[in-house]
Amino acid sequence: MITLLLLIPIIGSLCLVPLKELDSRELVGAPESLKIQNENRKQLMKQIALIASIVNLIVAIALWIQFDPSTTQYQFIEEYTGLSLYNQIGNIEISLPFIHFYVGIDGISIYFVLLTAFITPVCILSNWEDITIKIKYYLISFLILETLQIAVFVVLDLLVFYVFFESVLIPLFLIIGIWGAGLPRIRASFMLFLYTLLGSLWMLLAIMVIYNNYGSTDFQLIALKEISLDSQKWLWLAFFISFAFKTPLFPFHIWLNFAHTSAPLGGSIILAGVILKLATYGYLRILLSILPDATNYFAPLVQTIAIISLIYASLATIRQTDIKGVVAYSSVAHMAVVVLGLFSNNIQGIQGAILLSLAHGFVSPALFILVGGVLYHRYHTRTVNYYRGMVLTMPIFTIMFFLFTLFNMGTPLSANFIGEFLSLAGVFQRNPVIAALGATGIFFSACYSIWLYNRIAYGSYSKYIPVTSDISRREFMLLLPLLIATLVLGIFPNIILDSIALSVSTLLYNV
Repeated sequence: MITLLLLIPIIGSLCLVPLKELDSRELVGAPESLKIQNENRKQLMKQIALIASIVNLIVAIALWIQFDPSTTQYQFIEEYTGLSLYNQIGNIEISLPFIHFYVGIDGISIYFVLLTAFITPVCILSNWEDITIKIKYYLISFLILETLQIAVFVVLDLLVFYVFFESVLIPLFLIIGIWGAGLPRIRASFMLFLYTLLGSLWMLLAIMVIYNNYGSTDFQLIALKEISLDSQKWLWLAFFISFAFKTPLFPFHIWLNFAHTSAPLGGSIILAGVILKLATYGYLRILLSILPDATNYFAPLVQTIAIISLIYASLATIRQTDIKGVVAYSSVAHMAVVVLGLFSNNIQGIQGAILLSLAHGFVSPALFILVGGVLYHRYHTRTVNYYRGMVLTMPIFTIMFFLFTLFNMGTPLSANFIGEFLSLAGVFQRNPVIAALGATGIFFSACYSIWLYNRIAYGSYSKYIPVTSDISRREFMLLLPLLIATLVLGIFPNIILDSIALSVSTLLYNV
């Protein structure tokens, strides 16, 4: 079934390849029938991509239903070992035994796979009307990106993990660079690509060292090896730098604001919803599992960096005048709390971090839809000062914005509240001072969230923007699943906590 999860988006992409889209130059002076035919073809492309992503979501849900949380073993394992290349001219056979495509799912990875499959249809629907050029390539980029992201969460080999971990940069680079907003999109796409690629080179070096010393890159085999503390420290630092760029943590966060503000709506959603979770998964799968002694040794350093990231990002968020920039910087603050929970060295903290990661994957995309989709699509400006009094003309938008603002603040009955509470409770058991500093994020999130909501929703209606319609049916149906998911996990968090308890306990036992 995992192979099916990886292949369905690829099959959807292949179905799009034969369809031809005419550009604006080819349509100049063309008959009306040709223009209508071209529009129908574009709609067909969108429908194929959406159907492929929804089918993949159904497969992911079926996988979750069949998943057995009572065991710590990997499930649905599929393995393809070795690769041989034969040159008929020179009669030379090249064997590459270290190529090990080995996939499986456990209690930690199953929910990240579900999140990826859930967010991808939202991304495709979010730009249903906005993207008007090169639609085929835009949709193919998202479908390929879905396969690459799912592959990161299911591969059980370090080298293949690195390959997919870096491969997600290619479609993201194209999505931001081609379909982003304004000229800064080129700079933003290069910053995203070069910053994260530079950080990940350290991970590649660490993987090479591991393979040279231990003869394998298999997660399970390496976890059984006795690695000295000194060796663990150097390997840990190399992996941590790579993941810190993707999290992102201070001072490796510079690329994030540029990427979010320049990306199309779908790009911002996938960045906040899934891409930032790749590092969370890397911390769990590699640092905590394979390098436990170094993780314990460096935990105070990580917690210090997370606190600096939290306070800095929160203060920077308050100063933002770009509505997408507010949501982007708030993501840095929330991910800092996730990191605090991951390195708390107890079940509560790690469970809370995983739940907060998933909750952030629902709430942050919803906020991007509201401010970067609903508002920007109507008024074509992201400057906060131009907006005021939206409650007078867009009451449904204001209600949805209010609810997700509350969720972003971590109010009770939301998954964010449970995740933040458990993360900080876990940190408190290890270091009460760090937990107290981490709790300031709740105050700061209330400051910038209420400030943004109040400026946009209330006051006399702004003279700079015309009166337009409230959110459309498509936009409402985009927000509704995110709203339901956040509330359900906030009221019944044990749906996830019970499923991951055994995997987290085993992880801590190894630590």
